[in-house]
Amino acid sequence: MQRRKFIKNAAAASAAFSIVPSHVLGKTHVAPSDTLYVAGFGVGGRGNGVINGLHNTGRVKFVAFCDVDDRRAAQTYEQFPDVKRFKDFRKVFDKHLNDIDAIMVATPDHTHASIALPFMREKKHAYVEKPLTHNIHEARLMTQVAKENGIVTQMGNQGASSDDSRIAREWVESGIIGKVHTIDCWTNRPVWPQGVPMPTKKDRIPKELDWDLWLGPAAIRDYNNAYLPFKWRGFWDFGTGALGDMGCHIMETPFSVLDLGYPIEAEASCTTVWVDDFVEADYSHSCPPSSKIHLKFEHEEHGDIALNWYDGGLKPNLPDELKDGETIGDSGGGTVMYGEKGILVCDTYSRNARLLPSDMMDLYKAPSPKYPRVPGGMDGHIANFVDGCQNGTPTSSNFDKAGKLTETVLMGNLAVKAYQYKELQEGKTPRDWNPYNSPGRRKLKWDGENMRITNYDKANEWVTREYREGWELK
Repeated sequence: MQRRKFIKNAAAASAAFSIVPSHVLGKTHVAPSDTLYVAGFGVGGRGNGVINGLHNTGRVKFVAFCDVDDRRAAQTYEQFPDVKRFKDFRKVFDKHLNDIDAIMVATPDHTHASIALPFMREKKHAYVEKPLTHNIHEARLMTQVAKENGIVTQMGNQGASSDDSRIAREWVESGIIGKVHTIDCWTNRPVWPQGVPMPTKKDRIPKELDWDLWLGPAAIRDYNNAYLPFKWRGFWDFGTGALGDMGCHIMETPFSVLDLGYPIEAEASCTTVWVDDFVEADYSHSCPPSSKIHLKFEHEEHGDIALNWYDGGLKPNLPDELKDGETIGDSGGGTVMYGEKGILVCDTYSRNARLLPSDMMDLYKAPSPKYPRVPGGMDGHIANFVDGCQNGTPTSSNFDKAGKLTETVLMGNLAVKAYQYKELQEGKTPRDWNPYNSPGRRKLKWDGENMRITNYDKANEWVTREYREGWELK
């Protein structure tokens, strides 16, 4: 089926009647209380990990696997040789819509929404890897469709299921560190090239790869080895950079602890890339090698909260309360939350919540658990989704929560794009000294409810994206 016809038919079917799950309508499989029937999209790399997590619950049967690259999917195909295989997600929709209860999407960021939304509109539960989407508009749309259809959802930021995320919230709500005013978050990403020129060489497309389907909604371009298998993360057309990769893991901590909503301001600064002596590059198509991002939130209880993000080797200042030999975070990053009375520190994925000064840990009597724990903690994140589908257990990162978190992360990226945006000054060439104007280097004012920058209209172009003809979202 052609892409445009597929979208039209899917939307018409959704509007015409409510889809009853196949376990109710037919006799193709047993009730989901016994088995959850799943189709997986993007089953190599991280997708293989999610597939194994689903399989290890002992309550999932895979109906179809879909991956545009047989090389990346090879391990999964070898592990589950009897599962039907596809490259085009539309064929799974056409052939197996009534055979599945849920989908798993772990494709590159730019195709999450394109693949997930048609199935979600047909009331299929959805597990989608982080970040939930490639842009803010998609995150808002995914959240709305999930709510309208009453489906179970989970984003793949496993720290949201950790005990420590709940412990940290209970501590802050007990008042031990007082009102929170500043949060520092950082990551060791990127661990792939960023701040690089656009590939121009036309490499041979591997026979195992459907390049056109891999591009999905992105503009057509020649295949180049610089994009795959992982370095697509550093190109804005496909990925969301260091913040997109790890923000939904690391910023989850303060987001869950404080119930943060939409930021009201965002400001960024990024590494300048030089291509020759005194010659500044314009690589605005590529995420920067490192960045600092400042977000501001209004909070009913705590007042104004500043959240600072660091990546690419940049790190926040060490707290004065840190003793010799003590560290903040771990090798992958972490979070420091500054309150009026003390400091709370977490490692990556909300792990190892602790207080500073560290003597507070000996003196503090922790409150009784208030928030239900997920069996297995962060290792139970995938099973938590299966529980939600089968018996209505609340999921740790449903799209109502994950959508707002993703929007916050992508708002940071919007500030980065504004900082990177350059206009060549009249009469200058790119090799002149200081040839560019940079009008986006300002504090952006964000109207979260209406998804709009109110003081720099150019940035509103990046709230969504240009979709290749036939791939427009409906």
